[in-house]
Amino acid sequence: MENLSSLLIYLLVANLIGFYLMFKDKQKAKQHAFRIPERTFWLLAVLGASIGIFIGMQTFRHKTKHKSFTIGIPVFIVINVICFIGLVFFSKEILQALSNLF
Repeated sequence: MENLSSLLIYLLVANLIGFYLMFKDKQKAKQHAFRIPERTFWLLAVLGASIGIFIGMQTFRHKTKHKSFTIGIPVFIVINVICFIGLVFFSKEILQALSNLF
């Protein structure tokens, strides 16, 4: 269960960072300042921050006209949830299979 709590803390922090960066990028867009690169948001989504990014998109109405974001981020939410469930329920089996390979 210690691993589960560590994973939950990681996901919480990652999603808070994704949400915060959506907020900051929206502010920078309004000020016509240097923006946060889109690849940063995609990297965060891959690393588990897709829910925070999606909530930030909806809260701040930011990047909601970008088809890649309106479709891609929800896809990453599904992928992140599947990975989370896989880690929670099958982590021992995954580690066993990996140890058998090496």
